[in-house]
Amino acid sequence: MRGAFVASLAAFVAFALAAPDSRAQERVIDTREAGRHFDHGVVLYGEADYPGALAEFKRAYALAPNAAVLFNIGEAQYQLQDYASALASFNRYVVEAPPGAPHRADVEHDIEVLRTRVGHLTIVTVPIGADVSVDDQPAGKTPLDDHVLVSVGHRKVSAMFAGAPPVVRYVDVAADDDLSVTLQPTPVARPPFTTTAVAAPLAPAPGEARSGVSLGTIGWVATGTLAAGAVSTGIVAWKESMDLKNARDSFPTSAATLADDSDRTRAYSIVADSLTAAAVAVGAVTLTSAILGHRRPRTTESAVRVFLAPAAVRAAFTF
Repeated sequence: MRGAFVASLAAFVAFALAAPDSRAQERVIDTREAGRHFDHGVVLYGEADYPGALAEFKRAYALAPNAAVLFNIGEAQYQLQDYASALASFNRYVVEAPPGAPHRADVEHDIEVLRTRVGHLTIVTVPIGADVSVDDQPAGKTPLDDHVLVSVGHRKVSAMFAGAPPVVRYVDVAADDDLSVTLQPTPVARPPFTTTAVAAPLAPAPGEARSGVSLGTIGWVATGTLAAGAVSTGIVAWKESMDLKNARDSFPTSAATLADDSDRTRAYSIVADSLTAAAVAVGAVTLTSAILGHRRPRTTESAVRVFLAPAAVRAAFTF
């Protein structure tokens, strides 16, 4: 493989210097810099440092684009088992290289092999306008114009939505697959209302209004509100637990992903349990007050004062 890279270097220099006279000096400067990066890439490739070699080859191509460097970029990607990227690089090589290019036959053979090591993903987000990446490499903003070419294996698909946490899914891709992946952010549960009961004096203060919302009404409304919050949060907790199960069933799955899914499931479960307990407690107090109220003399007045705040409901009861 070292000999192949030396031949590519000669082709690279010959191609890069073949520029119009008006741009000859500028091209010479860029070509010298590109040649330096290219030579570094050859050394790193020979030492099996394929990530470093790929970075050097890409820099050389950015400074002086030509087919000779595309061949080496594709070879480094092939060694990294990034089959989708290698296939894309070799396809570009076939388009850009002249008919008598020394590596054309080898590249055409590699293309046939690589076609058996890739699949396609059709990625959809709800809503659209999310930034999508595959294996942490940007794939574009939805709606995507075409399906995404990916290597076979366990692939990570991510979407970034405005004002929401990133959504991550893992899919197993086999050769020639054409899979659909839909990403949607999880609804964020609103902070639940808290209810605080404050005992009031047995008799209203002088000049205080004796009218108010009945104890039974406010109690049952509070019970219903807490119960609804418990059901909603419970549904979200169940959905998070299903996502956690799916992540655990996918192999391999990173520990960070499992920990994140587990933390969300636990948090929503705790909130749902707390709301359920609060609904039962308020309901019990309301029912008990209603029963006792029927046994009191009618001369005893009952009233309630309700205070509303953004994060709390305070009720002051008078018996």
